[in-house]
Amino acid sequence: MEYVHYSVMRQEILEYLKPPQDTPAVMVDCTCGEGGHTHLFLSTHPNLTVIGLDRDSSIQQKAIKRMESFGERFKPMNIWFDDFFAGEQENSFDLVLFDLGISSYHYEESERGFSFRKDEVLDMRLDKTAPISALDVVNGYQEERLADVIYQFGEERYSRRIARAIVERRKTGKITTSEELASIIYKAVPSGYRYGHIHPATRSFQAIRIEVNRELDRIEPALKGAIRTLKSGGRMAVISFHSLEDRKVKWLFKELGEGEHPIIRILTKKPLIPSETEREENPASRSAKLRIIEKR
Repeated sequence: MEYVHYSVMRQEILEYLKPPQDTPAVMVDCTCGEGGHTHLFLSTHPNLTVIGLDRDSSIQQKAIKRMESFGERFKPMNIWFDDFFAGEQENSFDLVLFDLGISSYHYEESERGFSFRKDEVLDMRLDKTAPISALDVVNGYQEERLADVIYQFGEERYSRRIARAIVERRKTGKITTSEELASIIYKAVPSGYRYGHIHPATRSFQAIRIEVNRELDRIEPALKGAIRTLKSGGRMAVISFHSLEDRKVKWLFKELGEGEHPIIRILTKKPLIPSETEREENPASRSAKLRIIEKR
């Protein structure tokens, strides 16, 4: 079965991110994935070229196939977004989009252990050539470091108990699958916590994935690089899906948009959220927050 990532807040993004008319324009889709947002923009704006970034070569192939009809207007690049902007010149781009959530593909098709609902080898790397995987984190980190990762990146209140249970289980052999890890976490937390509105392994899996891919470390340099390379009057939209991401985006925009010499205008004083209709049609969009700025 093919799973398609439903790109969130499409209409809101189209409303705020509009390229100059009747002149060639360039947009960077920093998290292209299967190409949902990219396809939308290329279909809507015939004068637009989109540079589609993704470090996961497997999902990028899906985007390349999907974008075949647009020819040279779609330019895929297999690179992390922070690395991309570090090598680009100022005043290069008209529009920039970040959709910081990972794709349904990673949970449903990648077979890399992103989901606690599947029995897959623990990996969680978006870049399959990266040196550290979830297997290394779960089996190699000392208890205190593992607990810190789960607490800081998952905001998990039972991080110490979970880390202790993982380390204790490691004494009998490596933890190698997502199902096995989820079971350890489930048994480690209090019984009343097992039946909440989210699975008790949700936050720990998020934390390990963030650690493996250095997701939070990449946000600030990427946003600063994107703003540096935007043209004056160019716009950037950022969709985040959890408070750790949104907090970084919010405070950076505040830093750069206020003071004596602001370099951006904040167009969304409060983040936009999906409509009730979208939340009903795509429950995964419920936690999305959209912030948009314009370069001065």
